[in-house]
Amino acid sequence: MISVLVADDQALVRSGFRVILEQHADLHVVGEAGDGAAAVRLARELRPDVVLMDIRMPGVDGLAATRRLLDGPDPPRVLVLTTFDLDEYVVEALRTGASGYLLKDVEPGDLVESIRRVAAGDLSLSPSILQRVVTEYLGLHRRRPTPDNRAESLSEREREVLGLIAQGLSNSEISAHLVVSVATTKSHVASILTKLGARDRTQAAILAYELGLARIGD
Repeated sequence: MISVLVADDQALVRSGFRVILEQHADLHVVGEAGDGAAAVRLARELRPDVVLMDIRMPGVDGLAATRRLLDGPDPPRVLVLTTFDLDEYVVEALRTGASGYLLKDVEPGDLVESIRRVAAGDLSLSPSILQRVVTEYLGLHRRRPTPDNRAESLSEREREVLGLIAQGLSNSEISAHLVVSVATTKSHVASILTKLGARDRTQAAILAYELGLARIGD
Protein backbone atom coordinates (compact mmCIF):
# COMPACT_ATOMS: atom_id res chain seq x y z
CA MET A 1 0.00 0.00 0.00
CA ILE A 2 1.39 3.41 -1.02
CA SER A 3 0.42 6.18 1.39
CA VAL A 4 -0.06 9.65 -0.10
CA LEU A 5 -0.36 13.13 1.37
CA VAL A 6 -2.06 15.71 -0.89
CA ALA A 7 -0.90 19.33 -0.52
CA ASP A 8 -2.88 21.96 -2.44
CA ASP A 9 -4.48 25.23 -1.38
CA GLN A 10 -7.79 24.40 -3.09
CA ALA A 11 -10.04 22.02 -1.16
CA LEU A 12 -11.88 20.98 -4.32
CA VAL A 13 -8.61 19.97 -5.98
CA ARG A 14 -7.55 17.96 -2.93
CA SER A 15 -10.89 16.17 -2.88
CA GLY A 16 -10.63 15.39 -6.58
CA PHE A 17 -7.18 13.85 -6.15
CA ARG A 18 -8.43 11.78 -3.22
CA VAL A 19 -11.29 10.38 -5.30
CA ILE A 20 -8.94 9.49 -8.17
CA LEU A 21 -6.30 7.86 -6.00
CA GLU A 22 -8.56 5.89 -3.72
CA GLN A 23 -10.11 4.08 -6.67
CA HIS A 24 -6.90 2.04 -6.64
CA ALA A 25 -6.37 -0.63 -4.01
CA ASP A 26 -2.63 0.06 -3.69
CA LEU A 27 -3.03 3.80 -2.98
CA HIS A 28 -4.28 5.42 0.22
CA VAL A 29 -4.59 9.16 0.95
CA VAL A 30 -3.53 9.60 4.57
CA GLY A 31 -3.99 13.36 4.78
CA GLU A 32 -4.53 16.72 3.09
CA ALA A 33 -2.72 20.02 3.56
CA GLY A 34 -3.78 23.48 2.40
CA ASP A 35 -0.34 25.12 2.52
CA GLY A 36 3.34 24.27 2.66
CA ALA A 37 3.72 24.59 6.42
CA ALA A 38 0.85 22.17 7.00
CA ALA A 39 2.32 19.80 4.40
CA VAL A 40 5.63 19.66 6.27
CA ARG A 41 3.93 19.19 9.64
CA LEU A 42 1.57 16.46 8.42
CA ALA A 43 4.26 14.66 6.44
CA ARG A 44 6.43 14.42 9.55
CA GLU A 45 3.45 13.26 11.59
CA LEU A 46 1.85 10.83 9.12
CA ARG A 47 5.04 9.70 7.32
CA PRO A 48 3.50 9.16 3.85
CA ASP A 49 5.43 7.40 1.10
CA VAL A 50 4.63 10.17 -1.40
CA VAL A 51 3.62 13.82 -1.07
CA LEU A 52 1.70 15.37 -3.98
CA MET A 53 2.92 18.96 -3.71
CA ASP A 54 1.42 22.05 -5.34
CA ILE A 55 3.86 24.93 -5.90
CA ARG A 56 1.85 28.12 -5.36
CA MET A 57 0.34 27.98 -1.88
CA PRO A 58 -0.07 30.70 0.76
CA GLY A 59 2.67 31.23 3.33
CA VAL A 60 5.23 28.50 2.76
CA ASP A 61 5.09 27.55 -0.93
CA GLY A 62 5.55 24.06 -2.32
CA LEU A 63 9.20 24.50 -3.26
CA ALA A 64 10.16 25.68 0.23
CA ALA A 65 8.08 22.88 1.78
CA THR A 66 9.81 20.32 -0.43
CA ARG A 67 13.21 21.64 0.62
CA ARG A 68 12.29 21.41 4.31
CA LEU A 69 10.94 17.89 3.97
CA LEU A 70 13.88 16.53 2.02
CA ASP A 71 16.41 18.10 4.36
CA GLY A 72 14.88 16.16 7.24
CA PRO A 73 15.38 12.54 8.32
CA ASP A 74 13.78 9.71 6.35
CA PRO A 75 11.99 12.03 3.90
CA PRO A 76 9.05 11.02 1.69
CA ARG A 77 9.15 11.12 -2.09
CA VAL A 78 7.78 14.40 -3.41
CA LEU A 79 5.85 14.62 -6.67
CA VAL A 80 5.24 18.23 -7.69
CA LEU A 81 1.89 18.76 -9.36
CA THR A 82 1.18 22.25 -10.69
CA THR A 83 -0.50 24.30 -13.40
CA PHE A 84 2.79 26.02 -14.27
CA ASP A 85 5.00 24.61 -17.04
CA LEU A 86 7.86 27.02 -16.37
CA ASP A 87 11.49 25.96 -16.68
CA GLU A 88 12.53 27.78 -13.53
CA TYR A 89 9.89 25.94 -11.50
CA VAL A 90 10.87 22.57 -12.95
CA VAL A 91 14.57 23.19 -12.31
CA GLU A 92 14.07 24.46 -8.79
CA ALA A 93 11.69 21.62 -7.87
CA LEU A 94 14.18 18.98 -8.98
CA ARG A 95 17.16 20.79 -7.48
CA THR A 96 15.41 20.61 -4.12
CA GLY A 97 15.13 16.84 -4.57
CA ALA A 98 11.59 16.32 -5.87
CA SER A 99 11.16 12.97 -7.60
CA GLY A 100 8.87 14.24 -10.35
CA TYR A 101 7.04 17.17 -11.90
CA LEU A 102 3.59 16.92 -13.47
CA LEU A 103 1.02 19.39 -14.72
CA LYS A 104 -2.49 19.32 -13.27
CA ASP A 105 -3.98 18.47 -16.65
CA VAL A 106 -2.30 15.05 -16.41
CA GLU A 107 -4.57 12.09 -17.18
CA PRO A 108 -5.72 10.27 -14.02
CA GLY A 109 -4.04 7.05 -15.11
CA ASP A 110 -0.74 8.84 -15.69
CA LEU A 111 -0.96 10.47 -12.27
CA VAL A 112 -1.45 7.08 -10.62
CA GLU A 113 1.46 5.55 -12.53
CA SER A 114 3.67 8.50 -11.63
CA ILE A 115 2.93 8.03 -7.93
CA ARG A 116 3.81 4.36 -8.24
CA ARG A 117 7.04 5.23 -10.03
CA VAL A 118 8.29 7.74 -7.48
CA ALA A 119 7.26 5.44 -4.61
CA ALA A 120 9.48 2.78 -6.20
CA GLY A 121 12.40 5.21 -6.37
CA ASP A 122 12.09 6.19 -10.02
CA LEU A 123 12.01 9.68 -11.48
CA SER A 124 8.66 10.70 -12.95
CA LEU A 125 9.63 13.17 -15.63
CA SER A 126 9.44 13.07 -19.39
CA PRO A 127 12.82 12.87 -21.17
CA SER A 128 12.16 16.22 -22.87
CA ILE A 129 11.61 18.00 -19.55
CA LEU A 130 14.63 16.24 -18.04
CA GLN A 131 16.84 17.55 -20.82
CA ARG A 132 15.39 21.05 -20.38
CA VAL A 133 16.32 20.79 -16.71
CA VAL A 134 19.85 19.66 -17.48
CA THR A 135 20.36 22.39 -20.07
CA GLU A 136 19.15 25.07 -17.65
CA TYR A 137 21.01 23.65 -14.67
CA LEU A 138 24.37 23.18 -16.32
CA GLY A 139 24.22 26.02 -18.82
CA LEU A 140 25.53 23.66 -21.49
CA HIS A 141 25.14 26.36 -24.12
CA ARG A 142 27.91 28.26 -22.31
CA ARG A 143 30.37 25.57 -21.24
CA ARG A 144 31.34 22.00 -21.95
CA PRO A 145 30.96 19.21 -19.38
CA THR A 146 34.22 18.59 -17.52
CA PRO A 147 35.03 14.94 -16.77
CA ASP A 148 36.52 14.07 -13.38
CA ASN A 149 37.62 10.89 -11.68
CA ARG A 150 34.15 9.99 -10.39
CA ALA A 151 33.38 8.50 -13.81
CA GLU A 152 36.36 6.16 -13.49
CA SER A 153 34.76 4.34 -10.56
CA LEU A 154 31.84 3.14 -12.71
CA SER A 155 31.86 -0.17 -14.54
CA GLU A 156 30.99 -0.29 -18.23
CA ARG A 157 27.48 -1.57 -17.43
CA GLU A 158 27.00 1.12 -14.78
CA ARG A 159 27.94 3.78 -17.33
CA GLU A 160 25.34 2.30 -19.68
CA VAL A 161 22.68 2.34 -16.96
CA LEU A 162 23.60 5.92 -16.00
CA GLY A 163 23.19 6.99 -19.63
CA LEU A 164 19.67 5.53 -19.65
CA ILE A 165 18.84 7.25 -16.36
CA ALA A 166 19.94 10.50 -18.00
CA GLN A 167 17.41 9.83 -20.77
CA GLY A 168 14.65 9.66 -18.15
CA LEU A 169 14.05 5.89 -18.29
CA SER A 170 12.54 4.10 -15.29
CA ASN A 171 14.03 0.95 -13.76
CA SER A 172 11.57 -1.24 -15.65
CA GLU A 173 12.33 0.52 -18.94
CA ILE A 174 16.07 0.17 -18.35
CA SER A 175 15.59 -3.52 -17.57
CA ALA A 176 13.69 -4.07 -20.80
CA HIS A 177 16.32 -2.18 -22.79
CA LEU A 178 19.21 -4.17 -21.32
CA VAL A 179 17.25 -7.46 -21.08
CA VAL A 180 18.00 -7.90 -17.38
CA SER A 181 15.80 -8.21 -14.30
CA VAL A 182 14.46 -5.17 -12.46
CA ALA A 183 16.35 -6.38 -9.38
CA THR A 184 19.61 -6.27 -11.36
CA THR A 185 18.84 -2.77 -12.58
CA LYS A 186 18.05 -1.60 -9.04
CA SER A 187 21.39 -3.02 -7.90
CA HIS A 188 23.22 -1.09 -10.63
CA VAL A 189 21.35 2.13 -9.78
CA ALA A 190 22.16 1.79 -6.08
CA SER A 191 25.83 1.24 -6.90
CA ILE A 192 25.87 4.25 -9.24
CA LEU A 193 24.34 6.54 -6.59
CA THR A 194 26.88 5.36 -4.02
CA LYS A 195 29.90 5.74 -6.30
CA LEU A 196 28.86 9.19 -7.53
CA GLY A 197 27.72 10.40 -4.12
CA ALA A 198 24.38 11.30 -5.68
CA ARG A 199 21.32 11.78 -3.49
CA ASP A 200 18.86 10.49 -6.07
CA ARG A 201 18.27 9.73 -9.75
CA THR A 202 17.87 13.40 -10.63
CA GLN A 203 21.32 14.24 -9.31
CA ALA A 204 22.71 11.14 -11.05
CA ALA A 205 21.20 12.28 -14.36
CA ILE A 206 22.72 15.74 -13.98
CA LEU A 207 26.09 14.21 -13.08
CA ALA A 208 25.94 12.07 -16.23
CA TYR A 209 26.03 15.29 -18.26
CA GLU A 210 28.58 16.97 -16.00
CA LEU A 211 30.91 13.97 -16.33
CA GLY A 212 30.51 13.78 -20.09
CA LEU A 213 28.73 10.41 -19.98
CA ALA A 214 25.58 11.77 -21.67
CA ARG A 215 24.89 14.55 -24.14
CA ILE A 216 21.86 16.72 -24.83
CA GLY A 217 19.95 15.23 -27.73
CA ASP A 218 21.06 11.62 -27.13
